[in-house]
Amino acid sequence: MHVFVTGATGFIGSAIVQELLSHGHRVTGLARSEATVEALNAVGASAHRGDLTDLDSLKRGAAAADAVIHTAFNHDFSRFATSCEDDRHIIMALGEALLGSNRRLVVTSGTALVAAGRPFAKETDTPSPHHPRVASEQAAALAERGVKVNVVRLPPSVHGEGDHGFVPLLINLARQKGLAAFIGDGSNRWPAVHRLDAAELFRRVVEQGRPGASYHGSAETGVAFADLTAVIGRRLGLPAQGLEGEAVAAHFGWFEKFAAMDNPCSSEATQQELGWQPRHTGLLADVDQTAYFSS
Repeated sequence: MHVFVTGATGFIGSAIVQELLSHGHRVTGLARSEATVEALNAVGASAHRGDLTDLDSLKRGAAAADAVIHTAFNHDFSRFATSCEDDRHIIMALGEALLGSNRRLVVTSGTALVAAGRPFAKETDTPSPHHPRVASEQAAALAERGVKVNVVRLPPSVHGEGDHGFVPLLINLARQKGLAAFIGDGSNRWPAVHRLDAAELFRRVVEQGRPGASYHGSAETGVAFADLTAVIGRRLGLPAQGLEGEAVAAHFGWFEKFAAMDNPCSSEATQQELGWQPRHTGLLADVDQTAYFSS
């Protein structure tokens, strides 16, 4: 199968590219620079020159492939609403290139977007209607038009070597503030997955996903936030402490809502349907390694 991948040299996308190649697929990655072209060629993938802002280039890349995996997203939270709107247009462009065919589109969303109020978020749960990121909604709209589309919902922490997401942010906050902090008693939970397990899930979805289905990439249903900060505090030689009231905003700033997130999430149906069995290091053991604290 020839798979077109956006975000192909990113933290998750690069693992997906390697996973696809190792299972005999041909991969073309979106490349906006010569450095990206070289990085893709170095691992045995091809490059399609283009940019997320150039919807025509995205359509051409999708039209030349048997399937598309869309992982690219601008995680600059100072312009999050704009990034979500951009993503909406990107998903629609990719989907329109596949109209009238049996070729698959796999888009990326988050378990945190699933509507609250359930003990464990499940694959059949609907996303919150109030969140600006509408990947699931766009996928549903494309499915109604006959596109063979799937959604992979990733947890708040996709971890592993090279992680530049929420956990490194927490480590940097602890260094800056002299405290590894959590909110209240820190019992709120983050699901998590190793990037290599996430890559395997994307490969299985593109190979055998049920059209229109959403899948959960949570290897761990929920890691207590206090346990995560305990590892960070011990590694940095700093106290781990719960905060209340105004101290929460003073410590976390814009990250407060993520630090407070309680998002226990099941992937039982995903594992049963696709035969996906996460096997790599869990979040706490992974974070408790030198790589997370070497910079």
